[in-house]
Amino acid sequence: MSNSDFALFMGQLLRRPHQVVALAPSSRFLCAEMVAQVDPAAGPVIELGAGTGNITKAILDRGIAPENLHSIEMNPDFCDRLRARFPRLNVHQMSAGDVGALPVEGAQAVISGLPLLSMPLALQRDILTGTFQRLKPGGSYVQFTYGPKPPVARAVREELGLDWTVSRKIWWNMPPARVYRFTKPA
Repeated sequence: MSNSDFALFMGQLLRRPHQVVALAPSSRFLCAEMVAQVDPAAGPVIELGAGTGNITKAILDRGIAPENLHSIEMNPDFCDRLRARFPRLNVHQMSAGDVGALPVEGAQAVISGLPLLSMPLALQRDILTGTFQRLKPGGSYVQFTYGPKPPVARAVREELGLDWTVSRKIWWNMPPARVYRFTKPA
């Protein structure tokens, strides 16, 4: 991450604390785990809460063409930075709660940098319901968390009938995190 990206992140953290709740941008170790199962030949990817683009870069580095990556970000300053950093990237300035309306079909994964646990249950439900409308069968919703519990509320997991796997703890992240991959059984 460049110094200017870090400065933008910290500035937005101070100006918009209700939108930017992470203590620091995602580390390259966390980003690598988030995108570990992304396959360049398996279809488009949707990213939620793209921020300054650390996870975006990791997705592109896995071989996903910018035209096949759709990054959703609410913060207009972050959207401007993403467009400048990744010129062919599909940047959608919108709420992640509207992901179900995104004109993308058959996504292989939705990769989220959102502070999901700090969101109201109704918004979590909208995000996860919309996610599974955009994913192809067998596609996954990838979400990290700093805490010991799954980052999707139990009520939402049960309503959607989600299964999940969890990664080992990524110690080289501030704070340490785990990555969950949620899927819907066929």
